[in-house]
Amino acid sequence: MLGLNKKDSSLFLLVLLLVIFAPFLLNPFPENSELAQFNAGYPDLMQRFLIFGIFAIGFNILFGLTGYLSFGHAAFLGVGSYAGVWMMKLLTMNVLPAIIISVIFAGLFSLLVGYISLRRSGIYFSILTLAFAQMSFSLAYSVLTPITAGETGLQLALDDPRILGVSQVDGTIPLAHFFGLNMRESYELAMGGWLFTFNAGYYLCAVIMMIAFYVAIRIFRSPFGMMLRAVKSNQQRMNFTGLNSRPYTLAAFVISGMYAGLAGGLMVAMDPLAGAERMQWTASGEVVLMTILGGAGTLIGPVLGAGFIKYLENIFSKINDNILYEWFSALPTAVADVLVFVIHPFIGKGWHLTLGIMFMLIVIFLPGGIMEGFQRIGKMFSRKKKTATGPSGAAPAPAE
Repeated sequence: MLGLNKKDSSLFLLVLLLVIFAPFLLNPFPENSELAQFNAGYPDLMQRFLIFGIFAIGFNILFGLTGYLSFGHAAFLGVGSYAGVWMMKLLTMNVLPAIIISVIFAGLFSLLVGYISLRRSGIYFSILTLAFAQMSFSLAYSVLTPITAGETGLQLALDDPRILGVSQVDGTIPLAHFFGLNMRESYELAMGGWLFTFNAGYYLCAVIMMIAFYVAIRIFRSPFGMMLRAVKSNQQRMNFTGLNSRPYTLAAFVISGMYAGLAGGLMVAMDPLAGAERMQWTASGEVVLMTILGGAGTLIGPVLGAGFIKYLENIFSKINDNILYEWFSALPTAVADVLVFVIHPFIGKGWHLTLGIMFMLIVIFLPGGIMEGFQRIGKMFSRKKKTATGPSGAAPAPAE
């Protein structure tokens, strides 16, 4: 299917089904249930799952496939966001040109950064990318304020000179759209105690994410991908054979940066705002965590890692002491107080502590990330099946 082998086609179809039915899968609890706190099927969060999934897929091409650890990829995310907002301010509120220009600008900037940074490898490469990211953040925050609006962030205004559109509609800023389809337009479906929301912006992100995922699969399976694996395996030996690895690593860096720019453009398409905080080193560290948690070098792992972290950030962080007391209301007050005291540091603003503990456990016991856990479970069931049927595939004879 689409030039993919059977295994990759199955994986692609699985991801496609998960994306299509996400509004149902992410709303497992009724609206009036106490567990509705854990539902994640609202448009803003579902869009973030996909956008950061794209970001992580692109980073995985550089880190998981090529072995180059960049601590500056947030710079390309920020550049893509700024370019997208400027396109909406100057040209049109149609999100497609904004997304395209975001990818182009991020690609050009990553070409510059990669050309310089890839002169070194290992920790020196990582430090160089981190330096570029911090310089970009400082420029956006304080130096290039006429272009970036500094700490307030770049956003749309009523007097924007929009060439292919109006500056305002009834005294308000026009909404972002895709050839007339409003990105905020949603349809709600009530079924029993459940409420499912289908959002236009989410499904646009879904289509683009599936295209990005397909391109990543083709890169992984291509001769170009094999060359990147060779770089990761032993770049020095590859150079000794007479092959110049520099063009391949630079191409991987630019492709990865364009994925980051695509994610930045989609952020703007969903919410036309760009701030310097998207370029901070913490944002670069976040995509590293996503890739490692999910499984660096795997196809779907980074997407799972992105969803895992964004779920903790947006759902787990909202749990507070009042919610805990509601959960433990059936218990004696003294017992409830003790439980809340123990759990309190790990929820709300302390969600980073929970993420840190989970990250340590996964790195220690599952070095290959979440995907390694799934692989172990699959092997375990496969081993049990072989044991049940016998080595020849036939059921073993009953013992006498």
